[in-house]
Amino acid sequence: MEQVILVDTNDSEVGIMEKMEAHKQALLHRAFSVFLFNKQGKMLLQQRAFSKYHSPGLWTNTCCSHPRPGESLDHAVTRRLQEEMGIEATVSKAFDFIYKAALPNELSEHEFDHVYIGQYDGEVTPNPLEVGNFVYQSIEEVKSNLETYPDKYTVWFQIAFPKVAQWHESNFN
Repeated sequence: MEQVILVDTNDSEVGIMEKMEAHKQALLHRAFSVFLFNKQGKMLLQQRAFSKYHSPGLWTNTCCSHPRPGESLDHAVTRRLQEEMGIEATVSKAFDFIYKAALPNELSEHEFDHVYIGQYDGEVTPNPLEVGNFVYQSIEEVKSNLETYPDKYTVWFQIAFPKVAQWHESNFN
């Protein structure tokens, strides 16, 4: 049974709860999102596996998840990049934000999301239980696709992408 770390709006731990229950009750919990770019500045996106319990088949950032109780964010990021995408990459924390969004099946996301950004140009070997497909796209391609087909992307990606695009422009151009 997977657990998440419940937090307050300052990201201070206030408890631990089973993951599905936290998503049913819309309780604020700690999460992270990883955005990797290649040397050409293209973002590595993944399509969530169609077997996922929420947002199946939707496109999103390179990797996202929750740290386990007692696990550091940095360790959780490294672990999940390997588990989901078969990647070892150096990433740095860029920023964080809080969001709340309703999902189908009476679930919700209410997360204190720590955003990590890095560069990666190696092989991608995704876990088929986690990832349906992957692609590298430019910021402009992603922006255009999000405007034209927003329902093909996860809710958190739609919220985080403009912040990441702004961060990328400030730090890589």
